[in-house]
Amino acid sequence: MTAFISAQVPGAVDTVAATGIASYAWLLILIPLTSAGLALLLGRACDKWGHLLATLASWATFVVGALIAAQMWNAPEDGRRFAHTLFTWIPAGEFTVNFGLLVDPLSITFVILVTFVGSLIHVYAIAYMAHDSARRRFFAYLNFFIAAMLTLVLADSYAGLFAGWEGVGLASYLLIGFWNHVPANAVAAKKAFVMNRIGDMGMLIAMMAMVASFQSVSFSDVSSRVGAIPTSAATIIGFFLLVAACGKSAQFPLQAWLGDAMAGPTPVSALIHAATMVTAGVYLIVRSGAVFSAAPVAATAVAVVGAITLLFGAIVGCAKDDIKKVLAASTMSQIGYMMLGAGLGPIGWAFSIFHLFTHGFFKALMFLGAGSVMHGMGDQVNMRRFGALRGVMKVTWLTFMMGWLAILGVPPLSGYWSKDRIIEAAFGAHQFGASEAPWIGWVYGLVALVGAGVTAFYMSRLFFMTFHGKARWTTEAEGAPVHPHESGPLMTVPMIILALGAVLLGGALSMGDAFVNWLAPAIGRAQHGEPVLNEYVIQGATLALVIAGALIAWMKYGRDEVPASVPAGNILVEAARRDLYQDRANEALFMMPSKGLVTVATVGDASAIDGALTGLGRGSQLLGRAVGLTQNGLVRTYAAYILGGVILALAIVLGFRL
Repeated sequence: MTAFISAQVPGAVDTVAATGIASYAWLLILIPLTSAGLALLLGRACDKWGHLLATLASWATFVVGALIAAQMWNAPEDGRRFAHTLFTWIPAGEFTVNFGLLVDPLSITFVILVTFVGSLIHVYAIAYMAHDSARRRFFAYLNFFIAAMLTLVLADSYAGLFAGWEGVGLASYLLIGFWNHVPANAVAAKKAFVMNRIGDMGMLIAMMAMVASFQSVSFSDVSSRVGAIPTSAATIIGFFLLVAACGKSAQFPLQAWLGDAMAGPTPVSALIHAATMVTAGVYLIVRSGAVFSAAPVAATAVAVVGAITLLFGAIVGCAKDDIKKVLAASTMSQIGYMMLGAGLGPIGWAFSIFHLFTHGFFKALMFLGAGSVMHGMGDQVNMRRFGALRGVMKVTWLTFMMGWLAILGVPPLSGYWSKDRIIEAAFGAHQFGASEAPWIGWVYGLVALVGAGVTAFYMSRLFFMTFHGKARWTTEAEGAPVHPHESGPLMTVPMIILALGAVLLGGALSMGDAFVNWLAPAIGRAQHGEPVLNEYVIQGATLALVIAGALIAWMKYGRDEVPASVPAGNILVEAARRDLYQDRANEALFMMPSKGLVTVATVGDASAIDGALTGLGRGSQLLGRAVGLTQNGLVRTYAAYILGGVILALAIVLGFRL
């Protein structure tokens, strides 16, 4: 395995008009969107079969995507980018935006991931949500989520991408807060929605800068013209694209919403973390590769953000006892790896998407496995109340084990083939970016190595606390016993299929660099580069740290007894339990100053604006009362007023004459 340096930038390959099944790519969006609309419009009339319609629509979308992928696979490499303009969207004089689709290896990779993993999640959710009275509405939201994500990845312009971008934001809000009768769930949905709006502002500003620089927001125009604008302008665009990606992919410093997003039903967590929302930021960065090639400082910022986040998420994951929040921290960290790879430019773009693809399978598997555990444990999420579940939930244990080994990067499972390539590319980071100093490769490489070791510890901690050790099967509130049991086939079969992907997918796609070569028409042909450390040394060091992390976790949480209550920890442990005080930092830096500004504005509004209006009203009242005193109903009084008025008028006239 060696790092790569691209000989061309994304968007450099010409597109051809869509033909064959590729000309029906619009069905990828229309099918799930229509299904969602029908389920919502028909309402309770389709309660009995709405979930089946949504699941069928999702699988139909996958079939269309698979047929397009097959057509693309059989086409020559220079004919694997299909353009399909649907309609003129924004006609504004010389500035016009057409809504069109770009079907290339990058977008179709996301289509396959979203539709296949999403469809398995639909099947799983049929059983998981079986007793929910609003199951039909839940499935409508799932379909809408898939339609929005496919709009995002298939659009041929940043404007079309932004339409899907906002769609997945809305869908996540609806699904995270689906059980909004619990106030904490509603708050979590609102938090995710608000923090994503910050990223959306970055996206809007980036598009404004594109219009100012290129008079266009299409991918092809931006990619072909970015080299002709000043580096400073490209850097501005790149930085605001990074802000957008940080919001959507929960990267530092906009990552605080991701842990709270676990408030939604577990199938939602699987869909968000594996196939849809959090992967959108990585897609944006890689799709905008030409911009970051022209703005190496912005590319370096992407890599730095990824490096910080992969450690941030790993540290937080070490201290969480909520099984879903550990997996959320894991997603944050793994997306950090992908962002690091995307920030490394041509040597990391393909590996970033490769890890995103394999991660989608084993992370969906682990979330569904967590849901299976919760299903058998009375909806509990506290791992301190689990233990020894391998004896009563054998399918869940075995499939979850495959996901656990895959994310650790144990050969020959999928994570080994994808994550290790990002680590290797990180050691070659000095070959692309704002600096060519070799120490850059050492810094990124060591950060990625440490992250692998910490990942092995906290994911092994989760695995051993849940499935091994002694049984601690009681409820937290009353200490009553629970009776864990294996889930039914609608839940276990999707897990088995995903487990096969976690085991086999990475190796299959690595044979002959098949996946890297597949992406070449979208992100450029690759050439070999050299990391600062021998690749076999990197692989050996990575595996050694993984084994060490897993062994430490076994000794502490598999061999030794796990206390049912949370023990006191040191400063670092307490900080990790509180998400490294990210909420406190946001409150201190943003919320409290904003509240202070609102307070000042409120005081000014009350004393100035309200005071002036109140004073005007009271003055009018006093004037009315004064005039009212002159109206006493006596004729002699009114005659005196008339006489006085005549005398005053004569005095004025005589005064002017004199």
